[in-house]
Amino acid sequence: MNHVLEPAQQRIRTAWTADELMAADFPEPKWAVPGIIAEGVSLLAGPPKVGKSWLSLGLGLSVAAGGRAFGSVPVDGGPVLYLALEDTPRRLQSRMGKILGSSPAPVGLTLATACPPLPQGGGEAIAQWLERNPDARMVVIDVFAKMRGTSAPGSSAYDADYAAVGHAKRLADHFGVAIVLVHHVRKAASEDFLTEVSGTNGLAGAADATLVLKRSRGQADGVLHVTGRDVDEAEYALHFAPDRGAWNLLDGPATDHTIGDTRAAILRHVRTHPGARPRDIATALPDIDADTIRRTCARMATAGQLTKDIKGRYYPDQEAKHAGLSHLSQLSDRPEGDA
Repeated sequence: MNHVLEPAQQRIRTAWTADELMAADFPEPKWAVPGIIAEGVSLLAGPPKVGKSWLSLGLGLSVAAGGRAFGSVPVDGGPVLYLALEDTPRRLQSRMGKILGSSPAPVGLTLATACPPLPQGGGEAIAQWLERNPDARMVVIDVFAKMRGTSAPGSSAYDADYAAVGHAKRLADHFGVAIVLVHHVRKAASEDFLTEVSGTNGLAGAADATLVLKRSRGQADGVLHVTGRDVDEAEYALHFAPDRGAWNLLDGPATDHTIGDTRAAILRHVRTHPGARPRDIATALPDIDADTIRRTCARMATAGQLTKDIKGRYYPDQEAKHAGLSHLSQLSDRPEGDA
């Protein structure tokens, strides 16, 4: 693959004086999915059977057609290469038929069910496709394990993981395209979603962005956690429609959809009425018992979903911080002002 990339790499400037760099005019990153998937390497991880392949295939169809990703995010259309390395043509046809419904299949989506590992010819094959499609928007490799190749003898696990993603990153940087590597997470859950990515930190360290799709409780079927160099860290609540094979973005913060109905209703009210007391919330939500509201508010404060001042008034967590309230974790156990 080196002979494909080397000439252009020699023409790319790699050093500046500080004033030259500040005066330089660089184009904005190209987005495959605005705000979520930018040019560069994005690692999309999730547990088995969570729906990563449905999600990545749906994105490929949306970007190739120039439609709406996740049912609501407008995307610019352009060629997409989708390497479905764990699927058969029949399964791909069935899945696409479900996702497309009555819509025509986009001619800009190229699908393949086999490709050599990146270091053993796969990288060159992708480069040749990208050369034939200079306006390509995205490449999806599902799954990355099928194409990472063997590790160099004597390399550490971290170095091997970093080098494996590096093969894809050189392609992404050279052609200015988004490459999505579909991967798995560890069995053990963690509060930090980055540590759940299977393998060493070398995978996430080499990637430009990491996206982790996790199952959720509450009204959402999943939450997509996103962080990266050109991507703001964020969480997106998603709903999966099995009859259409479609992942759709839900409106509002993810926390509105990942908690139970009672907590979600309380949180929505407190957001619009910061400083509300439990009796105020109970008046506004007559279908929920007042004692349930008092107990739930206290539990939400303990969980960090709400904060409470010394007078028993509740605030969204960030708003309370901005208002300069302090020691709220201790106050959350005091009696309610209207109890």
